[in-house]
Amino acid sequence: MIRVADLPATHPGRRLLTKRSPFFVAPRDPRCSYSVYVPTSWTPDSELPVLVAVHGTGRSVGELREGFIPFAEEHGVIVVVPLFPVGLNGPDDVDNYKTIDSGGVRFDLVVLDILEEVRHRWHARTDRVLLCGHSGGGQFANRFLFLHPDRVIAVAVGAPGSVTVLDEALDWPEGIADTERRFGIPVDPAAVARIPVLLVVGSEDDGRADLAAMGRAGRSRPEELSRLRESLAQHGSPVRMVVVPGVGHSAPGTRAPVVEFLTTQLAEAGVAPSVDQESLVSASEMPNA
Repeated sequence: MIRVADLPATHPGRRLLTKRSPFFVAPRDPRCSYSVYVPTSWTPDSELPVLVAVHGTGRSVGELREGFIPFAEEHGVIVVVPLFPVGLNGPDDVDNYKTIDSGGVRFDLVVLDILEEVRHRWHARTDRVLLCGHSGGGQFANRFLFLHPDRVIAVAVGAPGSVTVLDEALDWPEGIADTERRFGIPVDPAAVARIPVLLVVGSEDDGRADLAAMGRAGRSRPEELSRLRESLAQHGSPVRMVVVPGVGHSAPGTRAPVVEFLTTQLAEAGVAPSVDQESLVSASEMPNA
């Protein structure tokens, strides 16, 4: 694998592997892929922190990556955007990654292997990362946190249709009773509770109309997030919930509090690199060469 630091500064590969990258196959499963945004502050000697941003059911990874470019540039963060395919368990399967394991694929391990590639290629700091997701991505972020609290700095969970709570009387994905049998990982509520968590949803994001249209019963998204907040708070988690006024089921519409939260947690964790603000360009407006 080519390390960007090994390429001469004028090599065209540098342009391909900085700012907006192509989509690479995931090393664990080539049906999955990922792209990164590498900020203009990157140098061969830098060890930049990483944000993993997980898409929702619609897989709008382009908008997701673009939406975090200002954050990446301002704070010197590499943004990693995985792409999980539709149709692993039949042509209409859109939910596979949300519960972490489906169709013989462990999507948490897919992400961890992606992070190892990112560490090697860009000399990134991937031992602990920022993690966020909206809708289906929020479900993934919730469950990844429970299984791998040692790998995250902070987690933002946006508008999930369902949640997993720290309840040892319920099996996965409702609770955590059987995670050791299912994943080989016993969930440690105390370790989970040490991780700062933001829960965010729009005030107009109910979700019950979608459930009714599909002939399914269920709780609204705010109700699901409230259940998760209560579960985390009972174990001492520094969890905070934000309801964004006038916003429906929209990742861009709820992004501002997520960025504010991630910025604060990056600084408090002491992993934010110093970035020369005067040297920054309007990266979000400049496509790769």
